[in-house]
Amino acid sequence: MYPIRLLFEDEHYFAIDKPSGLLVHPSPIERRAPNAIALIREQLGIKAFTIHRLDRPTSGVLLFAKSSEAAHRMNLCFAERQVQKTYHCVCRGYVPEEGVIDYPLKEILDKVADKMANPNKPAKDAVSYYKRLGTVELPIPVGRYPAARYSLVEVKPKTGRKHQIRRHLKHIAHPLVGDTKHGDGRHNTLFREHFGLDRLLLMASELSFIHPYTEQPLTIQAPVTPWVDQLFQEFGWDGLYPSVPESWQDSESAPH
Repeated sequence: MYPIRLLFEDEHYFAIDKPSGLLVHPSPIERRAPNAIALIREQLGIKAFTIHRLDRPTSGVLLFAKSSEAAHRMNLCFAERQVQKTYHCVCRGYVPEEGVIDYPLKEILDKVADKMANPNKPAKDAVSYYKRLGTVELPIPVGRYPAARYSLVEVKPKTGRKHQIRRHLKHIAHPLVGDTKHGDGRHNTLFREHFGLDRLLLMASELSFIHPYTEQPLTIQAPVTPWVDQLFQEFGWDGLYPSVPESWQDSESAPH
């Protein structure tokens, strides 16, 4: 159900293209749900040490270490904001050409894992840079509007708060398509009924950093899936996002 594709590997680190819908870790709430840690061990035979996370519905570049020491070195890079993250997403409406969202976010607490945490902690700083790459208008009525408008947006978050991109785009009134928690149900329904969408249109496209061991710059990219690629081409967005390798073209028909 979730084939694990390697995007990068050396003696210290490896990166996979995480599918949308896959958990990173085992969940105490959904004990039988597949998770990346287990599938990496089963499919690749690698013991994975966590460095960062992606939300369950988000797809794209997910980096792991092969040892606790390597994980510690890379965790410091993330903590010191030396890692540049790039995402692509689809938002409701025509997003401004570019801008900065500087809007503090309160911590989202897990009902199980964080049940003893203080729910009244002050909001933490959260900053996201964004740029609109393309737009499309669909002749499909939504609410009181005769047509639906959407934007393809590139986002570079400078902080790593939970659901940061999803909450920030909602804050500027351009929620992400497919977001069942922070999005617009009418537009989610439109995409589901007209395009067969069953995922969040948020992709972690690229990670760039200085390798902690080699001290060389490294950029790891993840293409969109074949289904997303086909959808974006229909919208006239071809060439505006990481494309799909030819070897992946026939490997997927479902919209993940």
